[in-house]
Amino acid sequence: MTSTATVTGPDFLALQVRDVEAAAAFFEQHLGLTRSPAAPPHAVVFETRPIPLAVREPLPGTDLDSGQPGLGVALWLATDNAQALHDRLAAAGVPILTPPQDGPFGRVFTFAGPEGYALTAHGG
Repeated sequence: MTSTATVTGPDFLALQVRDVEAAAAFFEQHLGLTRSPAAPPHAVVFETRPIPLAVREPLPGTDLDSGQPGLGVALWLATDNAQALHDRLAAAGVPILTPPQDGPFGRVFTFAGPEGYALTAHGG
């Protein structure tokens, strides 16, 4: 008998980083994310909706020195005011990779997150 399975979409995202605490502090201090009380070992999970976001130690066999982290993956974060977030990040010295512009999903810009991950914020 053959069984079938259906994938309904992503339900968890994790960035693999060298320094979990520094990456978690970035998301807390610059983006205002809150840690979830439940997290697997060697990771920090944030209470983001609809999909939890985490930072974690690299999985075995992952070489974070082999190139730009996340190359080829676009990670977009929803915000109620992309321009205000941009201004706050820029004032804090966070590198802005693409300046704010209006697009089909509202105001959008890309910034450098922990360990060089390119993160795009949109909305508002």
